[in-house]
Amino acid sequence: MFKKIAFVFFSGVFCALAQNNTSYWQQHVDYKMDVDIDVEKFQYEGTQELIYTNNSPDTLYQVFYHLYFNAFRPGSEMDVRSSNLPDPDPRVGNRISKLTPEEIGYLNVTSLSQNDKTVTYDTEGTVLEVRLNQPLLPGEKTTFSMNFNGQVPVQIRRSGRNSKEGIALSMTQWYPKIAEYDFEGWHTNPYISREFHGVWGNFDVTLTLDSSYIIGGTGYLKNPQEIGYGYEKPGTKVKKKGKKLSWHFVAPNVHDFAWSADPEYIHDVVNVPNGPTLHFLYKNKVDIIDNWKDLQPKAVELMNYFSEKIGKYPYDQYSILQGGDGGMEYAMCTLITGERNFNSLVGVTAHEMAHSWFQHILATNETKHEWMDEGFTTYISTLAMNEVMKQNNPNSLRGVYKAYYQLAISGIEQPQTTQADRYAHNTAYGASAYSKGAVFLSQLGYIIGEENLAKTIKRYFNDWKFKHPTPNDFKRVAEKVSGIQLDWYLIDWTQTTNTIDYAIKTVEEENSATQITLERIGLIPMPIDVYVEYKDSTVESFYVPLRMMRGQKENPIPSMKRTVLADWSWTNPTYMFKISKPKSEIKSIKIDITKFMADINPSNDFYTD
Repeated sequence: MFKKIAFVFFSGVFCALAQNNTSYWQQHVDYKMDVDIDVEKFQYEGTQELIYTNNSPDTLYQVFYHLYFNAFRPGSEMDVRSSNLPDPDPRVGNRISKLTPEEIGYLNVTSLSQNDKTVTYDTEGTVLEVRLNQPLLPGEKTTFSMNFNGQVPVQIRRSGRNSKEGIALSMTQWYPKIAEYDFEGWHTNPYISREFHGVWGNFDVTLTLDSSYIIGGTGYLKNPQEIGYGYEKPGTKVKKKGKKLSWHFVAPNVHDFAWSADPEYIHDVVNVPNGPTLHFLYKNKVDIIDNWKDLQPKAVELMNYFSEKIGKYPYDQYSILQGGDGGMEYAMCTLITGERNFNSLVGVTAHEMAHSWFQHILATNETKHEWMDEGFTTYISTLAMNEVMKQNNPNSLRGVYKAYYQLAISGIEQPQTTQADRYAHNTAYGASAYSKGAVFLSQLGYIIGEENLAKTIKRYFNDWKFKHPTPNDFKRVAEKVSGIQLDWYLIDWTQTTNTIDYAIKTVEEENSATQITLERIGLIPMPIDVYVEYKDSTVESFYVPLRMMRGQKENPIPSMKRTVLADWSWTNPTYMFKISKPKSEIKSIKIDITKFMADINPSNDFYTD
């Protein structure tokens, strides 16, 4: 933070100096929803009362809602986009275009009022445009009352009914969700199958459906005795099919609400020492039960790993639900496909659980900064898998780097500032968000030191939990922790497709000394670690700080002698330094033996006698 920090509280929102150099603010919502589900027709009707608090400095004359299920209709923006991509997601492909009226998804708002007065609104695809009957002034609250109905689509992407694994209802992005308004304005992106951005708030949700179904998801179940099913006594059989029961959930301080339901769910509960409680809901199929039982102690280890490395998980509950079409994170839960081998089951759990921190506690705008959520998650979950699964890999991120290298030379890379839906290729989006995003964090450890990276992650969590951090916010935390300037790194890595390529250009002997010339070939400048091994088997390092850093990292190998050389200005394509030993005594010279600097051409990184 800056030298002076002001703490201001209004409408329950913490304000601090932040990303746009003004007082940080964020909107707040309180949802109350009552929904009745027909499990035979896969249709539902609901009411929603939404108390919206305008913590912005602006007067609002309109609001917007997301109606995600409208994407699953022939001719939708998701359908058209998928049909025009050279490499569409195979889960989507052209499947939406073939849906019948009984198979499509839809979400209709049938009435909407503001403070008991009707408002006018229009539905444009997956976005509801609402004109307020009364402007909402800064600091004021207003109440929206809504009636809505929907149809659950055939399982295609994230949400749906009757998945390939037989899960009846995967209910994600299922309700009218008010759009985020922040320092950049309204975020009203249509749903094209990518990522999300939501308003922090509280949810009070009652779901009424056939009594044979078991539900898991976001929030705490408040009425287990009323429905005859206790989360305290997992596996208790509910009442016979035909009668409806209402499940009442409350979720405090989240920005989404998801759930799944199936009449054949097995429900197991495991208590993590010092919390939280883990819930596992999965299909009663003989061939997957053992894997799901074995997953449970691994999930405990994962929860402890992330809480230690990032920050304490702040809720009392987390649920791992079989459902969806792969793996997707939601508030206090995840939906994953469950018919996997054991390593894959643990791997998808690790990734989605890590999203509880990097997205559902540190709530970046995924549509704009998808690499912050997917990349950071990939980084920490890869390290977690290496420990929890005892892989004993000295560089477990090697595969992540390899995927980035393939992207960098593919010819289809776009800058990471590309909006998530605007990538011309799905493969470019995936490698950029997941792999290049993970390399950003790993390589930051190369720049500022691994110890400072670990401190940065923890401070980032403490400073920005339950908020909407931006790339600059993360960069500023890293700068404060390390004392190193990092604007150059954030710009070059995320806003360009420039690459790193350093070479040992020449090694020449001069008056019983050795002169080494390094060359920067790629456009991204970096600090350089050079390791010299002598023929007597001793090794020492030479560190060349980048001048723009205005600082330097600690010796990454304290047991090894290190010489800190003069700074290298990025404008100079070459850099020369001398070793006070003749060339004949040198066995090899290598740039970055750790391989944490993402140099796309390792063939010119070394010299051997």
